[in-house]
Amino acid sequence: MPKYIWLLVIATAINVTGASFLWPLNTIYMHNELGKSLAFAGFILMFNQGASIAGNLIGGLLFDKFSAYKTILGGTGIAVVSAVMLAFTHDSIVSYSIFLVLIGFGSGITWPVMFAMAGSIWPEGGRRAFNAIYVAQNFGVALGATLGGYIASISFDYIFISNATVFLIYFIIVLFTFRNLDKEKDRQMHTSILQQRAKIQSRTAFTALFILCGGFLIAWIAYSQWQSTIASYTQDIGIPLAQYSSLWAINGFLIVLGQPLIKWVAERITSQKVHIYMGTVIFIVSYLIAMVSETFTMFASAMVILTVGEMLVWPAVPTLANELAPKGRGGFYQGIVNSVGAAGRMIGPVFGGFIVDLYNIELLFIILLGLLIIPFVTTRLYDRKIKVEHNQNMEV
Repeated sequence: MPKYIWLLVIATAINVTGASFLWPLNTIYMHNELGKSLAFAGFILMFNQGASIAGNLIGGLLFDKFSAYKTILGGTGIAVVSAVMLAFTHDSIVSYSIFLVLIGFGSGITWPVMFAMAGSIWPEGGRRAFNAIYVAQNFGVALGATLGGYIASISFDYIFISNATVFLIYFIIVLFTFRNLDKEKDRQMHTSILQQRAKIQSRTAFTALFILCGGFLIAWIAYSQWQSTIASYTQDIGIPLAQYSSLWAINGFLIVLGQPLIKWVAERITSQKVHIYMGTVIFIVSYLIAMVSETFTMFASAMVILTVGEMLVWPAVPTLANELAPKGRGGFYQGIVNSVGAAGRMIGPVFGGFIVDLYNIELLFIILLGLLIIPFVTTRLYDRKIKVEHNQNMEV
């Protein structure tokens, strides 16, 4: 991989390690430590992800108009200051909510730029460029969750201090190693939905992207339950906090160690659509197991299966988006994919929290299993009109 891809990978791993001290435990902290309902905790996570979406859009706009380096540095700066303040004020639900939202906003600014730069620096890498960032994210998840669970079992105070410390290290790395990043930037790679909404070159491709992202949204709504309602449920049935965090360690390390298997599958099954079909079937199996789980071992088995599914689905969607994008719009399309993923993480905790608060977690699992039929439909249909237009052009 090119040098700057490695820099993006290393920075991503460090950034996500810091964040992973906190995000798996947000719902547990608000529900169990601060005494708030699951629906309330879901609302705070919704605002966190809503701020992340706003950050995605603003980050793309700044990237297009100014600088990749300054945009990443600015977003990271906001996240660092917020993380430090959170370390001192997390006992108040008001302060907790405000700074959690600001962390989401600052981090949101950086992600479209990171993905756009991966595609810009290494266009011939195709799926590999996006997969490298994805693997780095999950290595950070594994490391942060492994350490975070044990730290939280000692004291939640140390979690917030650790989160702020690692974010500060990430800021210093970006400050000194990303200075020349703008030289690698493809000036035609736009990331801003706000700036480009009047300049959509291919309505057919743009419509196809939104259909594809409909299934992506549903997958994220289902997946986000592991960070919210399922997280709280594991505590209610007596699974220790350190063991719950180790589920995310399993997730992250399996993604890193499972790359040879995914590479083997990708070489034999080249269709990204088939990857989504396979991954969604695996998601369904995972939720069927989680629905009847009562022990850590059963939840760990469900997580292993879930992880195999996400290794197939998550990189496939940005890869297909990149294939759909007209020339010079790759980053713009990646911005949409990032925003849709954040929207799923925004809706999921509120959606799940209300169902569990009003009814029970068993009903939530049944609803999720029904919703997971949708990605099969959207993946099957998203490029149908493109194929029709292509066939018509061939006939002409």
